[in-house]
Amino acid sequence: ENISFIRKTVAEMLLKAQEKLPGGYVLMIKEGYRDIETQKKIFNEYLDFLKKEFPNLPEQKLYEKASAYVAPYEIIPPHSTGGAVDLTLMTNEGNEIDMGTKFNADPEESNFSNYTNAKISEDIREKREMLKNAMESVGFVNYPTEWWHWSYGDRYWAFIKDKAFALYNSK
Repeated sequence: ENISFIRKTVAEMLLKAQEKLPGGYVLMIKEGYRDIETQKKIFNEYLDFLKKEFPNLPEQKLYEKASAYVAPYEIIPPHSTGGAVDLTLMTNEGNEIDMGTKFNADPEESNFSNYTNAKISEDIREKREMLKNAMESVGFVNYPTEWWHWSYGDRYWAFIKDKAFALYNSK
């Protein structure tokens, strides 16, 4: 059993987003809170992968490329605040819905179809729009390189919503 922790406010908002989905669809939470050590491990693993994929890229470019997909652990990453949640859709019976890529697909393996607004089939586009409409209607913002990543109250949310500061930090 995979247990994800999120802030109470985020959990309450997810319940409201759930109500916005058409009948037959349910939110499936994949991941919420992520401690800094786990974030560091994920970032470094992806950076190592990129070094092998792009051996001629300078270190700074590799770091930037990695940072576009995985938040660097030196900053306060969204998942480490409890204000970010990775999720998808499933049926009432518990069957995961095809959203065009596997959860956590990286840009290289998915040919960038992990981006929320990627060129994908109309059927997949409709499912992503359904998720997007439900989540945005209650105040979440999407990280555009990951159709599954949604934030409320973290630094990314504050930036997109033009807020002076985030509601949540790493504590």
